[in-house]
Amino acid sequence: MNIYWESFKTFFKIGIFTLGGGYAMIPLIEEEVVNKKQWVTKDEMLDLIAIAQSCPGVFAINIAIFIGYKLKKERGAFATAAGTALPSFLIILAIAMFFSQFKDNPIVAAMFRGIRPAVVALIAVPTFNLAKRAELNKWTIWIPIVSSLLIWLMGVSPIWIIILAGIGGYLYGKYFATDNNGLNRT
Repeated sequence: MNIYWESFKTFFKIGIFTLGGGYAMIPLIEEEVVNKKQWVTKDEMLDLIAIAQSCPGVFAINIAIFIGYKLKKERGAFATAAGTALPSFLIILAIAMFFSQFKDNPIVAAMFRGIRPAVVALIAVPTFNLAKRAELNKWTIWIPIVSSLLIWLMGVSPIWIIILAGIGGYLYGKYFATDNNGLNRT
């Protein structure tokens, strides 16, 4: 079977059936790529999500590129990125062509109002799953809470949060982390 075509089809299917953006895609990507096709492990998926979040650009495309690259380098990355982007492009193109005819339609407005709670749930579920796999505990739970509050209440740029988290992670790894034998690595 052609891995390029298979990866394109997989990500096209994920892209066409996902509402709510990249974070809503996480459960579908995980089901297809980790559980069904076993292209990446659960731990690799968690790492890829973290990397995709920290890179500039669209999250869904970033994670597709990283998975495709892991499969078949540049050509694999192109296949998965195209599969992810093409459904959105086609849907937006169709909406742009016909939106003016339907924008005031109460049925269309009601559909969008009905979709919103589902999108929130689709984003919340992978967030909680990621938190569980990240092994948050009483010593680390404050990090996402404080980060969220700094962004929401104080208007701190997420870029500064990422930079501070990177510095903190480096310092923790250098001075406080232990190896597999329980010994301090410094």
